[in-house]
This record gives sequence, C-alpha cells and structure tokens, in this order.
Amino acid sequence: MAVVYTLLVLFLAVFVAGFVWLVLGAMNFDFSNSEIPPGVNEPVKLRIIHIMLISRAVVGRILENIGICSQVNFVRYMQDRKTRRVDPKLLIKDLWFEKVPVRIYQPKASSASQRRGVMFFHGGGWVFGSLETHERLCRSIARESESVVVSVGYRLAPEHKYPAAYEDCLNATIHFMKNAEHYGVDPANVTVCGDSAGGNLAAAVSQTLAGRSDLPSLRAQVLIYPGLQALDFNLPSYQQNRGVPPLFRERAAFYMLQYLDGNASNLEEVLEGSHIPMDIKLNYGKWVSPDHIPEKFKVRGYKPHVLLDCSTEIYETVKRLCEPSLCPLLAEDAVVQQLPESFILTCEYDVLRDDGLLYKKRLEDNGVPVTWYHLEDGFHGIINSFNTDWLSFPSGKRGLDNIV
Repeated sequence: MAVVYTLLVLFLAVFVAGFVWLVLGAMNFDFSNSEIPPGVNEPVKLRIIHIMLISRAVVGRILENIGICSQVNFVRYMQDRKTRRVDPKLLIKDLWFEKVPVRIYQPKASSASQRRGVMFFHGGGWVFGSLETHERLCRSIARESESVVVSVGYRLAPEHKYPAAYEDCLNATIHFMKNAEHYGVDPANVTVCGDSAGGNLAAAVSQTLAGRSDLPSLRAQVLIYPGLQALDFNLPSYQQNRGVPPLFRERAAFYMLQYLDGNASNLEEVLEGSHIPMDIKLNYGKWVSPDHIPEKFKVRGYKPHVLLDCSTEIYETVKRLCEPSLCPLLAEDAVVQQLPESFILTCEYDVLRDDGLLYKKRLEDNGVPVTWYHLEDGFHGIINSFNTDWLSFPSGKRGLDNIV
C-alpha cells in the first residue's frame, strides 16, 4: 500500500511539474509553430485539445527521463482510459482472429437477412491508437448503420515495424471474410474502413485482396483522411496546414518513419524530398504531384517545391516507402482498377488532405466509383471528436453521418 501511495504522489508531483513547465516554457515553443486557421469553427476547442495533447506528451517525457516508463507507453495508457463499454443496442465481444485481438460490435436487434460487415482499422500514426481509443466511433458505426463492426487491435510501431500492422489487418480481414456467416454477416458485403493510419491500412488491405479468387470481393473501402504516400511532404496541404494541430507536417513524416523501421534519423531528408532518387520520383509523378491537385486547393499560400535528388545511402534506408502495401497511392493501375466502390473523406485543414485528393483522382481515372465528402472546416482527427461532450465539433458529426 505504501508503494502505491508513493507512486501516486510521485505521479501527481510529476504531473504538476509537467503542467507548470508547459505553461512557463513549452507554450512558447510548441504554440509558436502551431496555427488555428480562421476557417475552423470553434477554434478555442481545438486549441484546448492541442494543449491537452502537449501536456500529456510533456508528462510522458518527464516520466521517461526519471525512469518510470517511456513517453510512448504513458501516452498510450492515458489514451486507453477513454473506454465506455456499455451499450444497450449492441453485443460487444473481445476475441482473437489469427492471433490478432479484435473487438466485435453486433446489433442486438434481430435481422431478417444477413448484415453487412465492417472491418475497422484505427488511426494513431501506427504508433498510438487502440481498440479503446475508437470504441465510441465503432459503436456509433455499428448502431447507426446496423452493421457488424470488427475493430482490429493491430501491433504498433516502433516495437513492431512494417509490415506488422498491415499483416495483422490483412489476416484479421481474411479470417472474418471466411467466417462472416458465423457472425450473421453476408461474406459478399464486407467493407474495410479506417481513419488516418487506419485509412492507409484499409487501402493496403483492399489492394491486396483485389482480384483474389478464393474470397468474395470486398463491398467497399471507406478511407477517412488517409495517409497514402511518403514521397512528397511538400504537396499543397502539407505546406498550408504544416502547423495545424493535432497533426503537424513533421509529425506526419515522423510517424511514417516510425512505422517503416523505427528510425527517424532521415526525417529532414524526407521532409525536404531528398530521400527518393529523381528518376523514381519522376516516374511516380504521374500519380503523386501537385499538378493533380485542383487549383482551388492551391490558393491558400502554396509555393511549388524544387525537386531534389538523393544519395544512394539514404535511399537504401527508406526504399520500402515505395511499396504499395506501405504507400497505397503507388499501386499499379492494374490493381487500382480492381478496387471496390470507395468513400473518401478529407478535411481542408489537414496535412493529409492531398493524399486523399490524389487517391480520389487515381480511383476515378481507373473507373472505380468514388463518393467524396470534404469538410471545409475540418481538421485531422475531427471524426473522433463527434461525441466528446464539450469538446465535440459539429463537423465531426456531419462527417460521421456521411460515413454511415
């Protein structure tokens, strides 16, 4: 008991110290690089969210420095405290699919026919996020769409590097498709869905399953502000929204490198675009280029970026960024043509906006039906704020309604 009390007091002391440090020092550094655009509704709420995220990171860093736990584990612990498991309309179970933890949300009401199934992959930059962080979102999708939702607790980076998360999502999806009828789901009516990094995983899984003869085709893919490429972090949205919380341009590249191999030593080269050889960059320019972004999305301060070449040594460390299962925007047309009907949600004030716009164009160019919904006042992560009491945003609810 004495040990527990001591740890509690220590934690409180560290938290207070972290908060004081934040107020007196960190704000001058972090907030000088942040920007709340005038187009965001209720900007004070977004600023509060940003403060909360920084406070959590600061406390985590202090705990790491004094040897209690790592910053990453502390942030994960705090995120996982959000769960609310009671729902009178749903039966919720925690299971394992092929050694992958999943949480299944099944409507309790009887159905005259087999339901649709939704494989959901959570966001969090492949480093954060869990079954708990997206509990409310998955419950809402299951309830409002009367679908069986399977949330996948894939392995996280940097402990588990690429392709661990992708493989977990793929294996869990295949398992569910083979056993869908056991859960009252039509095997031919299964959709993959994900937000942010989860949108990346959904797109990668969808591409891998395209054309497989041993499984029914996926019914659809739902990509919520997905991150789909790591060739160009100087597209218009990365420039325009580089300091818009909660996802800064530098953090987007950092998370991708953490997922790739847990090593961010080449972050500067990735940000400036000198991590991919010129010939490869020009080859993929047919798909990843500001030239394919509609002009109306460039008017907000975009400046063309000069293409830079790279050294062989740097490319050798990051060359897997050209693999479609890591960066789905780089898949060949023959694969894209086989993809199912798609829904893509983008936000104006999001560094990942243009990844979604470029993928929308690729799908449409290859004859894939696309429904696109753009939140003009939205920012990255806004869908998960749809039901957070006083920190909720109307745009988050609008976006969710369109997803449903």
